[in-house]
Amino acid sequence: MAQVQVKSNTSQQYQQEIKAASHSFLSDAPKEFGGLETGPDPHELLLASLGSCTAITLQMYAKKKGWDLKSVNVDLREESIDDPENPGKKVSKITREIKVEGDFDAEQIDSLKSAADRCPIHKLLSGPKQIDTVLNKN
Repeated sequence: MAQVQVKSNTSQQYQQEIKAASHSFLSDAPKEFGGLETGPDPHELLLASLGSCTAITLQMYAKKKGWDLKSVNVDLREESIDDPENPGKKVSKITREIKVEGDFDAEQIDSLKSAADRCPIHKLLSGPKQIDTVLNKN
């Protein structure tokens, strides 16, 4: 089970202190929204989660298959597009471009693409989910 703590640093406008296991890092809002850009914004963190999970999944998959995967590079971008099912509404579209280095035939490339779509963060983002919110007063 993953667990992360996020604590506001109100003296730094929208800066957030993030603790994940033994790691600590910052997130912030872009300057255009009043942030100080002292760390990636939440959308960038989400894309980073998908990208790193994709790369790890492909590395594990190639290792299991005994394939000589030399490197994985994942470029991601998020954009707002028209919702084809709801005219006048917008939806987010994430584009993930994966570049692999190694000697692979077309069948192996298809297999790697399929494995990328099975990475846990991809499945979390694209599948059914439930988010429960509990709000407490200190």
